[in-house]
Amino acid sequence: MPFEKTLAARLKTEARHALRRRINALDYLTSPGPAVGESPRTLLHRRGTLSLYHYHATTDEVYRVPLLLVMATTNRAYLFDLARGQSLIEFLLHRGYDVYVIDWNPPSRAEQQLKIENYVLDFLPDCLRRIQSDAGVDEVSLLGYCMAGVLACIYAALHPEGPLKNLICFTTPIDWRQVGWAQALANRDYLDVDDLADRLGIIPSKMIQSAFDLLRPAGRAAGWLRLWDNLWNDQYVKGYRMMTGWGKDALPLAGDYYRQIVKELVWKNALLEGDLRIGGRLVRLESIQVPLLHVIAEHDTLVPPACAQPLVQKVSSTDKEELIVPGGHVSLVAGPAAIKRLWPSLDQWLGKRSV
Repeated sequence: MPFEKTLAARLKTEARHALRRRINALDYLTSPGPAVGESPRTLLHRRGTLSLYHYHATTDEVYRVPLLLVMATTNRAYLFDLARGQSLIEFLLHRGYDVYVIDWNPPSRAEQQLKIENYVLDFLPDCLRRIQSDAGVDEVSLLGYCMAGVLACIYAALHPEGPLKNLICFTTPIDWRQVGWAQALANRDYLDVDDLADRLGIIPSKMIQSAFDLLRPAGRAAGWLRLWDNLWNDQYVKGYRMMTGWGKDALPLAGDYYRQIVKELVWKNALLEGDLRIGGRLVRLESIQVPLLHVIAEHDTLVPPACAQPLVQKVSSTDKEELIVPGGHVSLVAGPAAIKRLWPSLDQWLGKRSV
């Protein structure tokens, strides 16, 4: 009898799962994805490819030092604000932080000549000044994700006088010799980056995504198989749609910015070697002295730990910490694992340094 009862229970469960699969499959194919990026916010400044937002406080007491979040220029910032209960921004607001975010728009044809100089000597300083004025403060903490972490580091190295209070980097590439995909996609023996940037002007996001797919030909199929296995699970399907939707919602790159990344970072590894010149000024990571937290994803295939780890070793900050957490490039920031691991650790580190 126990066997028959167990078998009957399993059959009932499979039947329920099969029904949910059919319902969720139909919903997946016929409905728009879940709403994302819904935390209340105010547009503080808009300028071409850049939008600066201020998020509405949800607590009466707010930390003195505001926090500016910056996404990589290839991606939308709503990864920080996926959905209620799954939003890093919502979490930070509930913990008493004054949150600002730079969200990027596709660069126009008139912006194809944007370079690293524009981001670190113009866009970031301008946004930080606006935050200082809006919040009535002298210091601001800066958090950069992936390539935005590179921009944040370059900015911090070139502005040791402030106004940075703290620097936080998420999975930021420093030693580009350790990025296998970059070496493969930007092999100087095959890639004429000058011809590509000059001919296209704007590097299409689809071209970059297709190149990644070529490096991981089974990745998309594996994702579909995992989706099918979990199609009965409403929360899994919702999370899958939000994550894959964000990945597909990529942005193109200004041609000159792309050219600079390939030549200076990928080919010369100039940021690590200390040979990078921005606006005629030498960028030395050793010039960074502010408190630094670098969070690295243990199973990151885009920015492997070996690529990210030299940052903490290089900076001169006496208050610096490297945190390696389980997870991948995206699950580091968003998803159930991030809620349990990264978010509390970030709050614990930043709260002590935001008063």
